[in-house]
Amino acid sequence: MDALETFKAAQKVGWAHFIPLEAFTTPTAARLVGFAGVKPGQRVLDVACGTGVVAITAAQAGAQACGIDFTPELLERAREHQSISKLDVEWKEADAEALPFPDRTFDVVLSQFGHIFAPRPELAVSEMLRVLKPGGRIAFSTWPPDHYIGQLFALVARYLPAPPGVSPPGQWGEPTIVRERLGAAVRDLTFDRDTMLVPVLTPAHMRFNAEKTVGPTRKVVESLEGDPARLEQFRREFDAQVAQYWTPNLLRQSFLMTRAIRI
Repeated sequence: MDALETFKAAQKVGWAHFIPLEAFTTPTAARLVGFAGVKPGQRVLDVACGTGVVAITAAQAGAQACGIDFTPELLERAREHQSISKLDVEWKEADAEALPFPDRTFDVVLSQFGHIFAPRPELAVSEMLRVLKPGGRIAFSTWPPDHYIGQLFALVARYLPAPPGVSPPGQWGEPTIVRERLGAAVRDLTFDRDTMLVPVLTPAHMRFNAEKTVGPTRKVVESLEGDPARLEQFRREFDAQVAQYWTPNLLRQSFLMTRAIRI
């Protein structure tokens, strides 16, 4: 297995612990579905769907929704949500870099903080556009590099650099880079920003939870278990970053939304 495949295998395992964070991404799922203008009867794909909150929200809006993710544990949770909500949603275990659908299948392609972790963005974006019908909408939410989670990506990369060929997920939060990646394949490119509010008792609580649930953070902690001093330094830096965006019991996290029409 080469370095890239090893990296993706570690991602698949690491994100299996994400489920406790789904409550924070549920309100933003409705924001993305509304921003994308999802309408009843449209075929909608949720790429790197995680626990399915975007696909479920699209189905509630009357869409024919499908979600793909490469982590089985997250799809199991998505099916739980579907069973509770009694909505008709299709789920597939698949890689964002190789979507298992014919060309021009969907009216809308969405991703909430998901496709950004595909190591080769050129593959992820080409696949998302390939399965989108001409005139259809692509829309996604990402983390700006100048805010908390974008800065966390940079912190993680300093302690545990990604292998060659892996693009930083925070680049998807830069409008200039997004514009370049979508290129001439789209028109009417639109950006908007909003804020996610996360209940957090202290910055240390946020870091403790991230060490349990956020794949890249878990990986850093595992890699530093044999170096207590360096692990403590990482934790101090993490807490300091959180403190910049924390007020008593609340963390504010800005996110970027992108929308465009496929030509």
